[in-house]
Amino acid sequence: MNHIASIGLEVHVQLKTRSKMFCACAVEFGAGPNEHTCPVCLGLPGALPVMNHEALRLTLHTGLMLDCDIAPTSKFDRKNYFYPDMPKNYQISQYDLPLCTNGHVALPDREVRLVRIHLEEDVAKSFHFESTTGIDFNRAGTPLMEIVTQPEINSPEEAFAFLASLKQILINGGVSDADMEKGQLRCDCNISVRPESQAELGAKIEIKNMNSISGVRRALAFELDRQSHLLERGETLEQETRGWDDDTGETFLMRTKESAHDYRYFPDPDLVPVKTDSLVAEVRPRIPELPSAKRARFVEQYEITPYDAAVLVDDVDLARYFESAAKGATKPKQIANWILNDLQSALSAEDKTINDCTIPPEALRELIALIDNGRISGKQAKEVFAEMFVSGKSADEVVRAKGIEQLSDAGALEKMCDEVIAKNPKPTADFKAGNAASLNFLTGQVMKLSKGKANPQLVGEILQRKLK
Repeated sequence: MNHIASIGLEVHVQLKTRSKMFCACAVEFGAGPNEHTCPVCLGLPGALPVMNHEALRLTLHTGLMLDCDIAPTSKFDRKNYFYPDMPKNYQISQYDLPLCTNGHVALPDREVRLVRIHLEEDVAKSFHFESTTGIDFNRAGTPLMEIVTQPEINSPEEAFAFLASLKQILINGGVSDADMEKGQLRCDCNISVRPESQAELGAKIEIKNMNSISGVRRALAFELDRQSHLLERGETLEQETRGWDDDTGETFLMRTKESAHDYRYFPDPDLVPVKTDSLVAEVRPRIPELPSAKRARFVEQYEITPYDAAVLVDDVDLARYFESAAKGATKPKQIANWILNDLQSALSAEDKTINDCTIPPEALRELIALIDNGRISGKQAKEVFAEMFVSGKSADEVVRAKGIEQLSDAGALEKMCDEVIAKNPKPTADFKAGNAASLNFLTGQVMKLSKGKANPQLVGEILQRKLK
């Protein structure tokens, strides 16, 4: 029996702010347990929240990047529940008037529509030890943006593509670092499977707290297979929440849900409604070129391949470096090749990023210009590049210091070619008789005579002209 999967994602994104959502405590990964806390984020009686306007701006920024409808007025609500990681026994979130609704994320072949984007405070983090549990409230109160999709993702691969695209947009827009290892991007997955002949959606199975994009893909693939097999055996699927064990590659039952939780939402009496007009006016000039548009522009403007454009755009800093290096270059394709091959390899070997690079963009452009104008060969350029990477010197400085400038003086090369032709009558005769390979031998003799400094392309042209 063929089955159809309908997948919806709830993506939780920690925003790139210096302080928490409703207090002045610092947002800092790796601090000591409970180091960044105060009466507000600990939920002590009488403490009052104060709204972080930069978190509002970043959420609206995201909404504009994803083509959402922005609510003219939005408000915060209390979502009431008991969890040990929420000391107030309620979470300040948004219910019926979120900041953003609708919108979409573009995939290569279609768009995935969004339901909403709302803003809330993150909860604390629990650490389970052998016989006790510790709670670190450093994360409690961190601005958390939730992006909810329509249940129209059709496969684990499409979910992977959606998350990869969304992460790229968030990083490119400066909204979040979206580092999943630091918990800055987490995902709940809702998947329902139904027979192909059934119109209505199947029972919703939720997979909680996914913290890697590849894990999402594996968990959804497992669930799709598991639910399909249950349906084939005639069993009935029920709404439930499951976890994901990355070591075993399986989901496991956490709890069943016969009905949705009643969180008893009501407007937070300590926070006034948000008028968004002035905030949108501040944010709109910040909206950057989206990755999809940048990829298309790189292909057209710099005449590089779609694959090269995708690799460059995937890293905001790498794309910026490329554009700086390609500015005014006659052959930007060569710039891309050197960055993606030689420069990336050198950085990887030293465990560095492009921001640690000792070769400024303009210095790389200068190196490639030396190849184009014949001052050095491609082989010599590799030697020059290695020295530039270590010392930080310019290409011209390295060439002059090493005395490796390529010999391109036509007069000097003609004399060398004449000498080689005179000393090698047999290869000369062989070439004239139609043995094209003999030209390589003669070119090699000129290179040897010049101690490797002769321009090999120019040498080949001179030899062919003299041996006609």
